[in-house]
Amino acid sequence: MKRFLLTACSVWLAAIAVQAQQKEGKVIYERTVKLQFSFAGMPGGMEQQMPSSRTDKFELTFGNNQSLWKQAEAENADDDAPTFGGEGMQIRMVVAGSNDVLYNNFENGRRVEKREMFDKTFIIDDSISKLKWKMTGETKTILNHSCMKAVAVRTSKRMVMNMDNGVMERKEVDDTANIVAWFATDIPVSAGPSEFQGQLPGLILELDVRDGDQVYKATNITEKADLAIIKEPTGKKRYTQAEFRIERDKMMEEMNRNNQGGQRIIRMN
Repeated sequence: MKRFLLTACSVWLAAIAVQAQQKEGKVIYERTVKLQFSFAGMPGGMEQQMPSSRTDKFELTFGNNQSLWKQAEAENADDDAPTFGGEGMQIRMVVAGSNDVLYNNFENGRRVEKREMFDKTFIIDDSISKLKWKMTGETKTILNHSCMKAVAVRTSKRMVMNMDNGVMERKEVDDTANIVAWFATDIPVSAGPSEFQGQLPGLILELDVRDGDQVYKATNITEKADLAIIKEPTGKKRYTQAEFRIERDKMMEEMNRNNQGGQRIIRMN
């Protein structure tokens, strides 16, 4: 009889633990990106004036097997963006896409992204792509949540910017990056920062891309959120990722032609 009661009690406690797992919420992240620029043919000292990194805030709302990722309200408007350089050439850094959003549906594996570039809005249809993750067995506590470490390697394309004799060049290069993620084992939601959604069996609270080149850290998490805001972006025309890249490159080329001399604008995504 005692054994039966103990077994029943264990099952009851296990049921309570499952029920107590967080299934919805809102997370604030800080993203720190290392900045690397090449200014061939430009006045001496230009590279020394540029900052070595930039930190921005983002928010993730998750629930009902969906998530919505967007930039948090900016503290400084574009007009207050830092400007570098001197006579004949100035560079102003602004954060692009303050109205961009990324919607993910984990049930059907879909992702829809809204991107704004130069007053034009793009709705990009895609599927959630997953990396091959390896669990390391390492653990640590983040914001009072027990987290497990997972690592992966991502092969993709990334954009490199160079300034050559006053002409801004953007070039896509092949990129292999080590990814390190720490995910909360008590929040069984496959969400996380930016495009790293639908990846792991728990909410990613820290993420390191390419050995510190890009780092996301959760700074605050709430147990409840306004789930009504998790909606798929809509628009008259939809693009694939390939179609969007073609349009983006055309717009960047046009911007470069229109900014020969004077002030150059580097838009940080």
